[in-house]
Amino acid sequence: MTTTEREAEPLESELSTIRKGTEELAKLHARIAPRFRRAEVRTRAQRFLEGLLAPVERKNGWQLAEELGEPGPRGVQRLLADADWDEDAVRDDLRAYLIEHLGEANGVLVLDETGFIKKGKKSAGVARQYSGTAGRRENSQIGVFLLYASCQGAGFVDRELYLPQEWTVDRVRCREAGIPDEVGFARHRGAGATHALTSFCRGGARQVGGGRHGLRLRRDA
Repeated sequence: MTTTEREAEPLESELSTIRKGTEELAKLHARIAPRFRRAEVRTRAQRFLEGLLAPVERKNGWQLAEELGEPGPRGVQRLLADADWDEDAVRDDLRAYLIEHLGEANGVLVLDETGFIKKGKKSAGVARQYSGTAGRRENSQIGVFLLYASCQGAGFVDRELYLPQEWTVDRVRCREAGIPDEVGFARHRGAGATHALTSFCRGGARQVGGGRHGLRLRRDA
């Protein structure tokens, strides 16, 4: 083997990995595409996934738009806020995809509560409340996330947004933020974890093995 051939080997290996990743992303997009009614939105969803996998330091609207070669964040924001698609059905599709690739007998579920520091009062669920991320009371959103992990890897399988009481007593404010009227106040943030677990056990746990493997639960602090 010549020096040139040896130097070309790492590059070819990297290009092969990129090609395989591109092919797998296309398969994943084809799987969730029926959840997006309009062709324009389906295309936008694929570009959004590409942006999420790109080496962008912060995955916000502006930086994703820059990575995708777009002049501003409106396209990304429209997909997440205004476009017509079934986010729970997409969650179910992605959960099934993850279990197919990572499911095994010793898999565990991990619950994690995360705070997102925010400015202003428009973001759904934002309030001055304790945030573990900041370690103090801050104007923030609180999300509860459920993750499946095994020796093969890990991935998120569900999420719930915690709504403080100051939101649920103001239905006008909720409607302006896109929160359905049937969503009420949960006294404890753990209610979001319970909902996420229930949803997973109705679908994802059967895919792992119908409860025979005895999934373990870990609660992150």
